[in-house]
Amino acid sequence: MKKSFRLLRLVLIGCIPVFGTSQIVTVNGDIAPDEMGLALIHEHIIVDWIGADSTGYHRWDRPEVVARALPYLNELKAHGVTSFLDCTPAYLGRDPYVLKELSNRTGIHILTNTGYYGSGNNKFIPKNLVISSPDQMAAHWINEFRNGIDDSGIRPGFIKISVENQDILSKTHENLIMAAALTHLETGMAIVSHTGTDGPAMAQIKVLQEMGVSPAAFVWTHAQNGTMEGYVAAANQGAWISLDNIQDRPSEESEVSGSIPWFTKTLLELKSKGILDHILISHDAGWYNVGQENGGAYRGYTDLFTKLIPHLKENGFTQDDLDLLLKENPKKAYALQIRKR
Repeated sequence: MKKSFRLLRLVLIGCIPVFGTSQIVTVNGDIAPDEMGLALIHEHIIVDWIGADSTGYHRWDRPEVVARALPYLNELKAHGVTSFLDCTPAYLGRDPYVLKELSNRTGIHILTNTGYYGSGNNKFIPKNLVISSPDQMAAHWINEFRNGIDDSGIRPGFIKISVENQDILSKTHENLIMAAALTHLETGMAIVSHTGTDGPAMAQIKVLQEMGVSPAAFVWTHAQNGTMEGYVAAANQGAWISLDNIQDRPSEESEVSGSIPWFTKTLLELKSKGILDHILISHDAGWYNVGQENGGAYRGYTDLFTKLIPHLKENGFTQDDLDLLLKENPKKAYALQIRKR
């Protein structure tokens, strides 16, 4: 009786766990949300900029990639990180086999994604797929969720799309967010969208609402390029705001978006406005850059712990605030839940 009442209540508020219980989908299978622990929600292991019609697994050596990334992931364990979301999308270097190997070697829960990346004038979507309808796109993404990516059996844990930084979405990019909405309504996966400024964020939220999806399913990625007014407006509708470019910049760039002082100032203001419970933070770091010797310059994933957290604590942030940002918010944002408007 209690379980039936709980499901009825979830239906009424438009937030339905998939399969009856919320889950986090990792490259090694499903885990309970509480197992997610401390999470970095936007990072990369591989990126291949050559374009969708030329990329593929043949472009990199898997053992070399694993060897290059492994020390950086092992470094995270000392900081208590237990989950890592790889945001590299299909046709831009996504490799579930590499991610699974790294997860097995480190014990870190790693999530991969499904979806298409539209920024860059659709260079990272195969030409034959750019003209796909939302239904066709969604059918492929849902199939990956149900059956795994390629022949790996490894399932995505979230949807990753990308739109141009324009207030009016192109037809292709409107199709992307519509396809993401359809996929969400079938799978409960969160919609993580490379977005940027306020305009395209609000345009996507509008499309989601028209499709019957709550903004609570939407992660406004690279929101450090937006405004405080935009953050408040998005959070008030239930959306997640992802500030994901943490890095220790030179002193002359101390006020640049993504710098430690900028993050500290911004997070304190977000706290004062009462919307810290809608904020996600990460580095957008890495990665093995395909085509460069040994993957090129690899940026690690620790500035959050070695630079930002001490600065936040010096300015009044509590451990509860940090746990909210790094533990509570990620599991709420990425647990499988169909979030209806």
